[in-house]
Amino acid sequence: MPLDPVVWFFLLGLAARLLRSDLKIPGALYEALAIYLLLAIGLRGGVELAHEPLLSLAPQAAAALAIGVAIPLAAYPVLRYLGRLSAPDAGAIAAHYGSVSVVTFAVATAHATTRGIPFEATMPLMVALLEVPGILVGVMLGRAGDSSGGRVRWGMLTRETLVGKSVVLLVGGVAIGWLAAPTIAPLQPFFVDMFKGVLCLFLLEMGLVVGARLGDLRRAGPFLIAFGVVMPLAAAVLGAFAGRLAGFSVGGTALLATLAASASYIAAPAATRIALPKANPALSLGASLGVTFPFNIAIGIPLYFELARRIHV
Repeated sequence: MPLDPVVWFFLLGLAARLLRSDLKIPGALYEALAIYLLLAIGLRGGVELAHEPLLSLAPQAAAALAIGVAIPLAAYPVLRYLGRLSAPDAGAIAAHYGSVSVVTFAVATAHATTRGIPFEATMPLMVALLEVPGILVGVMLGRAGDSSGGRVRWGMLTRETLVGKSVVLLVGGVAIGWLAAPTIAPLQPFFVDMFKGVLCLFLLEMGLVVGARLGDLRRAGPFLIAFGVVMPLAAAVLGAFAGRLAGFSVGGTALLATLAASASYIAAPAATRIALPKANPALSLGASLGVTFPFNIAIGIPLYFELARRIHV
């Protein structure tokens, strides 16, 4: 199966960084692209959600929340005892893997759309639901295992997580799409037709970022490299079966598996920097952004769609 064009843009950015090219995406443009993608995902989900009964969300929301709690609970002991990492480092990495990558989700939705695979309109809400609990559980585990840690200001941490730009833009986009669904058509050329082109530009920048982070992998070591591949595969299986039990379609199950397999590199670093100051960010970002993100983009997403297809047979 040929690679999706968005993957080639990611590989172009990675190659440019490795070849020491002077190619750069301006920081302001990168921020604008991120805002666009989050709003576009939310708006499209909100428009579709306007045609769905809200009561049907309960089992799907419960599945998302359960995954968000289960993944850091499973990851932490592996990191702490098999990887022999400190409690703050294990907690920080568990928080990254308990949360989600919105860009990985965007690539997966583009993959589904290109191949004509339908999925539930509620998926952007699942992104928002999965973003928060994994971070809080990972931080709790990291602080509990660190006997020298001070008291966590949970109120501030929760607020910082809930009002982070990814959650605000996703939930805000869903709300606008839901409320303005009958009059949203004039925005379609911008937020729908241009989505994949903008995603390609964003993936070009992500390739550059990952190329710059490859040095972190030397500090992460073989264990975290292996963890960055095995953990998303295990989490994807959990997400896929949870999606099947919650009544998702094949496309929705695949996207939930992708979300479970992804790792945060935006919301989680900001939260763990506040709550786990002793954690080494090079380890968590080296694993999540240097290993798991490119693995999911190039290899993982097609595997998760095939897994979803098989368990729905």
